Amino acid sequence: MASPAQRVVVAINPNASFGGTRHVGPVVVAALRAAGHDVVPLSAPDYAGLVRVTRQALAEPTDALVVVGGDGMVNLGVNLVAGTDVPLGIVPAGTGNDFATGLGLPTGDPEDACRMLVAALGRPPRVIDAARVTGVQPDPALDDGRPEGEEPHRWFAGVLSAGFDAAVNERANRMRRPRGASRYVLALAAELATLRTRSYELELDGEVLHVDSPLLSVANNTTIGGGMRIAPDARLDDGLLDVFIVKPVSRIRFVRLFPKVFSGTHSTLPVVEFRRARVVRVAAEGIAGYADGERFGALPLTVELVPGALNVLV
Repeated sequence: MASPAQRVVVAINPNASFGGTRHVGPVVVAALRAAGHDVVPLSAPDYAGLVRVTRQALAEPTDALVVVGGDGMVNLGVNLVAGTDVPLGIVPAGTGNDFATGLGLPTGDPEDACRMLVAALGRPPRVIDAARVTGVQPDPALDDGRPEGEEPHRWFAGVLSAGFDAAVNERANRMRRPRGASRYVLALAAELATLRTRSYELELDGEVLHVDSPLLSVANNTTIGGGMRIAPDARLDDGLLDVFIVKPVSRIRFVRLFPKVFSGTHSTLPVVEFRRARVVRVAAEGIAGYADGERFGALPLTVELVPGALNVLV
């Protein structure tokens, strides 16, 4: 039985997978219209423009926001609907699609994802946690709609990286060439060649720790980077963040450890530590935090998990 007609805003990233999945947006719009829904398709040449037009569309009564793209588009959607009753639908069309994988959404076939999305519109959304981050760098696109006097903040749903993987992102963003995924491969190789252990001050629900680590993440979801299972026991609705800490190791040992992250078998190694907390403050010199692949700003950052802050269509 078809669900009643709903107003669905669809935000499309035309450059997902470096432009290789441009066809997915029109497929999503067509599938929703065929199901009888009132669809508002949106796109823009840049991130700020897409945030602006999507926020304008959400100012009218809306039954769902659907994002088409990778984890960056998921982050855009989370920042627009977290803490509201508007559910977020996701049609994966990016390179990594880690958050979609964490929700159990099909990532290999857009038509399968569309069928699941249409079916999900006919049932109550799943309620999960989201992380609210303060201490972030100003973002004019997101701050434009913030109530006057409210502390600047951003949301993420997946993982905040604050070590080696964040440094790879930072280096890749500074590189002009090559274009495409190979830029991140080169950035990864360059960071491995200069791997360093950093000194962190962590505050976990009020407990202050000083740790040295080359790789540190604060996770709500299990994976980053297209399948690296850095926090295999993380749950999207358990009310806690999983803090992943790699103890100081040599470059050779780190290289040997890294492949185990893809299978999650690193979690039992003595050089790996996990801590859980509701509120995590991460401080270190000379490193920025990245969440869902997006730059949130230089540390320190404070991450607060907000239980039940996000409704998702699954």
